[in-house]
Amino acid sequence: MTRGKRPGTVGAVALCAIAALLCVSAQSQAQYPEPTPAPAVPNPCVGELAAELLCPDLLMGPPSRMFTSSGGGKVLLHAANDIRSRGEGPLEVRGTRTSRRYMSVRQAIYGGDRKARLFDTPGRLVFYDIPGQGPYWKFQDAATFQIWSLGAGGQRGELLRKGPKLSYCFRDLKRTDPSARSPRKRVYPACSQRPGIQKRALGTSVGWSDIYPSSYYQNWINVRGLRGCFEFVMIADPRNHLFENDEENNEGSRRVRLPANKKGRVGRC
Repeated sequence: MTRGKRPGTVGAVALCAIAALLCVSAQSQAQYPEPTPAPAVPNPCVGELAAELLCPDLLMGPPSRMFTSSGGGKVLLHAANDIRSRGEGPLEVRGTRTSRRYMSVRQAIYGGDRKARLFDTPGRLVFYDIPGQGPYWKFQDAATFQIWSLGAGGQRGELLRKGPKLSYCFRDLKRTDPSARSPRKRVYPACSQRPGIQKRALGTSVGWSDIYPSSYYQNWINVRGLRGCFEFVMIADPRNHLFENDEENNEGSRRVRLPANKKGRVGRC
C-alpha cells in the first residue's frame, strides 16, 4: 500500500490577542497552501521490512459533542476529537532540539524483539502556547479539521473552511479499545512544559486515545454564513509525516446541518 494523498493543511497560524475561543488565524481561510509531500524515504511499514515491525495505525473518531458559540462577528462550531492508536505497536516519536521552539523528529517503531528502530521523518515538535496554560511540547500537524460542501447526490464536494487546531501532544489519555496489545496503565504521559529540555518523546499506546474536548482551545471551525448540509471532517496526520501500516483510515467525519438552533446545537443531515 502506498501512502495515501489527503487534502492540504493550513500552514502556521498566528496567535491572536483576543479571547482564546475567538482566536483565528491571521491567514485568510479562503487561502490554503499546497500540502507538504509525504516523506521521501520509503514507508518501513509496507513491503518486506514491515514483517519485522510492530507498526502503528492512527484512526480518527468522528467529531462529537458539537456546539456553536458566537462573538466578534464569528460563529464557531466546536467539536471534540479522538485520535485513536491501533495497529500492532504504539505510535511513538522522539524529538531532538533544533531551535528555541522546535525539535526534529524520528519515529520509533518496535520490532518483534521489543527493541525500537528509529526512522527519520519530516515532522517536528513545537513549543506551542495555550492561552492561560502556557506552552507545551506538541507534535505539529498531528491533525486538521475541515468543513466540506455536499453535492446534490450527497457526495463530498468542495473544501470550504479549516480550523486552526493543528498541534497535539500524543499521549495516553483514555484506554478506548482494550486488548492483549493494549497496556493497562499509561505509558506516554501528558505534554511537557519544560522550555529547556533537549529531547522529548511523545506517543500513544495501542488501544489508547488522545482526546480533546470540544471546549478546548482552537477545537473549532468558523462556520459563519454557512447554511445547509455539510461534512465536518477530522484527519489524523494530514501531511503524512508519520509511518503507519494503513494510511487510508485516518479520517473521521459527521454530516451536520447549519446554522445551529438557538441553543447552539447542530442538526444532522
